[in-house]
Amino acid sequence: MLSTGGFSFVYLAQDSDNNTVAIKEYMPTGLALREQGATVMISSEADATTFKHGLKCFFEEGLALAKINHENIVRATNFFRENNTVYMVMQYERGKSMQESILAESAPVSEKFVRRVFGQLLNGLREVHLQKMLHLDIKPANIYIRLDGSPVLLDFGSARQTLSEVQSNLSASFTSGFAPPEQYYDRKKLGPWSDIYSVGASMYSCLSRAAPIAANKRIKKDFLPSAVSIGEGIYSAELLGIIDSCLQLDYLDRPQSVFALQKALMTPAVVQPPKKLSFAKKIQAVFNRA
Repeated sequence: MLSTGGFSFVYLAQDSDNNTVAIKEYMPTGLALREQGATVMISSEADATTFKHGLKCFFEEGLALAKINHENIVRATNFFRENNTVYMVMQYERGKSMQESILAESAPVSEKFVRRVFGQLLNGLREVHLQKMLHLDIKPANIYIRLDGSPVLLDFGSARQTLSEVQSNLSASFTSGFAPPEQYYDRKKLGPWSDIYSVGASMYSCLSRAAPIAANKRIKKDFLPSAVSIGEGIYSAELLGIIDSCLQLDYLDRPQSVFALQKALMTPAVVQPPKKLSFAKKIQAVFNRA
């Protein structure tokens, strides 16, 4: 077992050729139980329809993911049905999560790290959006840093989001602090800008070493300190401004596409030249040093 959640379990396994893989099992614990052994049993007849709907979404999302062959997106390689549910076989990646990288340091990770990792990650996310998909659960725990330093985006949440909308008593399918307001209140407004909010929240956590205040709380009264106010002297004004623009509560105020965000991130930080002193002030400075 690699990880567990309210909607799926992920296992470490080996295929018939002894290749190490990760296997994701569709298992919404709010709807299903485990019978003797590994067989999944629906809790009640009333939940059967919702379970099947979620299974269909899980399978369709996996098929769409399998069409994406990009180094910064987790690779789905196979599917199979067993134990009354569906399994997705994925390429296993060696490394550690961005969350582990952030917490391993006693200070914010460098601006160079943020620009490089998110610049590469956005290449993959752009491909996802071109496939008419959204990730809907971008956070440092789902951004994996390989041994060579390159990032890969894991654990898509679209199927979970769809399922929790159908069955309102299921646990939230997103992570507090990283989900945009529209993910709480109005799914009709979901779009590329929703993933961009989560990217901004992840960059913010690189600076603050903690998750931002949850969007549903910010809507009531926004106490979130801006990146510009807490990051002066740590990151450039340009990067801090980008982070704040991604975290706007109104989705229309955020970058509207991954390309727009990439363009901003790839623009090098402008080093402000020292202020020119008047002749009189230069003389005064000389006296002060003396």
